[in-house]
Amino acid sequence: MKRKIVALFLATCMAMSMTACGGKDASADNASSNDAAGGDDAAADDATGGDDAAGGDDAAGGDDAAGGDDAAGGTLTVGFSQVGAESDWRTANSASMKETFSEANGYELIFDDAQQKQENQIAAIRNFIQQEVDYIVLAPVTETGWDTVLQEAYDAGIPVIIVDRMVNISNEELYTAWVGSNFQLEGEKACAWLEAYAEATGKGSEELNIIDIQGTIGASAQIGRTAGLEAAIEAHDNWKLLEAQSGEFTQAKGQEVMESLLKQYDDIDVVYCENDNEAFGAIDAIEAAGKTVGKEIGKDILVMSFDSTNAGLTDVLNGKIICNTECNPLHGPRVEEIIKKLEAGEQVEKQQFVDEEIFAGTEDVPSIKVNDTEYTVTTVTQEVIDGRAY
Repeated sequence: MKRKIVALFLATCMAMSMTACGGKDASADNASSNDAAGGDDAAADDATGGDDAAGGDDAAGGDDAAGGDDAAGGTLTVGFSQVGAESDWRTANSASMKETFSEANGYELIFDDAQQKQENQIAAIRNFIQQEVDYIVLAPVTETGWDTVLQEAYDAGIPVIIVDRMVNISNEELYTAWVGSNFQLEGEKACAWLEAYAEATGKGSEELNIIDIQGTIGASAQIGRTAGLEAAIEAHDNWKLLEAQSGEFTQAKGQEVMESLLKQYDDIDVVYCENDNEAFGAIDAIEAAGKTVGKEIGKDILVMSFDSTNAGLTDVLNGKIICNTECNPLHGPRVEEIIKKLEAGEQVEKQQFVDEEIFAGTEDVPSIKVNDTEYTVTTVTQEVIDGRAY
């Protein structure tokens, strides 16, 4: 890719002064978010970079920059800074990127595992800039703290595509597009299912004591899923949040938190785990304490989860997770679609939501409604699990 062409395209987009839709909270329009999941209906276009910010043809070496006339065989170089490998979801996300941006597909992928540390991601992005990659893809650890390094990429004329979690920055022109999930909607779906399930099983008026094992504090998924639960608790007089603690999206920390909370509370009805790996740890702790996970409110502890990985849905089928709300990790093809459009000089959507479902271990709730939009609930079978890509 010629950097000059990209810079001219980005500058043209800026000149059009189109309103950006990105920002801190992916749940800005919950009612339409899953309709936007296909990407084409997502909110306004806005590309990043451009001659004004990056010095035009002089930025980052102009045609001599990565992907210029010297690019080997037309290969595009993509630098991807991944959070780490803290969960099954993250592993699937990395695999999707590696499979998409392969040598066979015409790419050179520079993959960096940040080991859950933002400072490692910032260093990786600076290395990508020095290596003059064609595109930078960032799966940020947290939402804040990105202004300086993204400004550096912007000044170098390198488009940045954010995946999964969002960034909260002062100038949204510093990134080209975001691909990911509406995390607050995920939380609202899960809580709508819990409400419907309680009603369907004759327990709608009973008190529900809830534990929230949160994700990494400050991550978009944690912010959105926690917000979804908090809003539901506020709307239900008989729902009580006993405590919320971070399980850091890991199985080990999820188990540690659950072990501690079981010693403090003897009347837990629901454990709302903000990803599958935390749920696995929580289940281990519950069973080790001699309590049961299951489907009966008032007798069992109901474990709810997010991600819908193969292992997570297997636990749904086995009766250990009652409800699992999907967070689709297969971002590679969607990111490649954005890159191909940029290469063709086309405009891209600023926000692109991925398609997601909700799964349950019972047939009691065939569908739920959130903000006047109805969502089908899939009852998990072995056939459903076998048909999954991750």
